[in-house]
Amino acid sequence: MFVYSDENSKPIKIWTERDAIEDSCLEQAKHLSQLPFIHKWVALMPDTHTGKGMPIGGVIACKNAVIPNAVGVDIGCGMGFVQTNVPVSLLRETVTGNGTLLQAIVGDILRNIPTGFNHYKTAQPSNVLDRAKEELSKYETDTALAENISDGYFQIGTLGGGNHFIELQEDESGLCTIMLHSGSRNFGYRVCEYFNNIAKELNERWYSAVPAEWRLPFLPADSDEGRRYLDWMQLSMDFAYENRAAMLAKVKEIFARYVEKYTGIVPEYSSEINCHHNYAALENHFDEDVWVHRKGAISARDGELSIIPGAMGSYSYIVRGKGDPNSFMSSSHGAGRRFSRTAAVQNFAVDTVINDLKSLNVVLGKHKKSDVAEESRFAYKDIDEVMANQRDLAEPIKKLFTVGVVKG
Repeated sequence: MFVYSDENSKPIKIWTERDAIEDSCLEQAKHLSQLPFIHKWVALMPDTHTGKGMPIGGVIACKNAVIPNAVGVDIGCGMGFVQTNVPVSLLRETVTGNGTLLQAIVGDILRNIPTGFNHYKTAQPSNVLDRAKEELSKYETDTALAENISDGYFQIGTLGGGNHFIELQEDESGLCTIMLHSGSRNFGYRVCEYFNNIAKELNERWYSAVPAEWRLPFLPADSDEGRRYLDWMQLSMDFAYENRAAMLAKVKEIFARYVEKYTGIVPEYSSEINCHHNYAALENHFDEDVWVHRKGAISARDGELSIIPGAMGSYSYIVRGKGDPNSFMSSSHGAGRRFSRTAAVQNFAVDTVINDLKSLNVVLGKHKKSDVAEESRFAYKDIDEVMANQRDLAEPIKKLFTVGVVKG
């Protein structure tokens, strides 16, 4: 870790080398460090890179303030994981009518879980949305967001696009694990944009000292607007959590059906994890209750289990938090981008990425291959370097390698 500071702002604690950070990312961190309500310092995780207003891989603690853009548009985005007792070698060696057992499972997941902008044609069960309808008085002021609740029934259990994925992975003992990455879909996007616009209008009215070009308009947490944002943010987080749980349940069902049919083994599942990495939470740090914003960062309290994915065709980790107070008990949420999506497509040909996955014996399930370079492992930082840079934040307890991946 090194510390960047000047006399006009709070310090910035950074868990990587200075030359590994884009100038635009550091500039965003400097803006955060000058906010009047920042508590102690700004923390940048080793996967940090430029975001919208606030860097991805950034953590801040705010006194009585919430910043929609410091949570991000995919509120509640996060990870799901479960361990199985099925050897990956069995998935590769068993032949079905649709290729190997691994290929058949990946293909069935792709057919049965909507990806990208697709959603279900019929409403899906959702305890979160049912509860929201029962508590409608909490949300009815913001009529522009009301359709979120009705639309959500068709989006629950869907993957999305971009860097979201469902992977079958191999652990160090040769057993298959299941990991997925997804969030609140269009639900959280609408909430962020709606309250970011409200914050912009209010900040202009208050002649806020936070310049508009920083894209960090804020809401006092105890104001009517702040409380409403926090209600909708929590609903988005709950929706994202349930979305991952629904997908994980479906993947487990598909996996079990195929494995039992072709091998006679009944899969057993254990060590399930479901966690967020885009959210704000009221926590106590250095004897003050503050709103900790984690944008592309996970909670890493002492002993807490969480998930840090790499990129498809590389490694991912299950980690145990170390509770480092310097990072507000946080760590990275992934490898972090080295190239933007546009730059990745310009630098890496589709054939190069496809052939790379084939050389690694990774089965890819994707409807459209033309944008596959956006999520190539070449577009991301080295996950092992990221892990080395945060050894004081989280301890790796399980290392996993991609063997099959479904992408939007």
